[in-house]
Amino acid sequence: MLRITVLESSACGVTLRVEGRIAGPWLEELRTACSAHIGPDPVPLQLELEDISFADAEGVAYLNELRERGVRFFQVSPLLTELFKNDSSPDGS
Repeated sequence: MLRITVLESSACGVTLRVEGRIAGPWLEELRTACSAHIGPDPVPLQLELEDISFADAEGVAYLNELRERGVRFFQVSPLLTELFKNDSSPDGS
């Protein structure tokens, strides 16, 4: 299960709280939510990731892609912090 909550939304930026699992069908849910804010007229996007309980390899790769595109992460869960450390290859794979 994945829950995405809009914490802030304005012309200056969007902040989303992401909770649960970033894997399988929930990864697509995250892609949809983020793509609405990083499309042709992007606004700064931030993700609060404190309550992520699981992320598969594809989920971590997508988060790395978001980071490369300028999405800011804050309050990152210990699990994701560790997964980012272990995902040390330059292309994120």
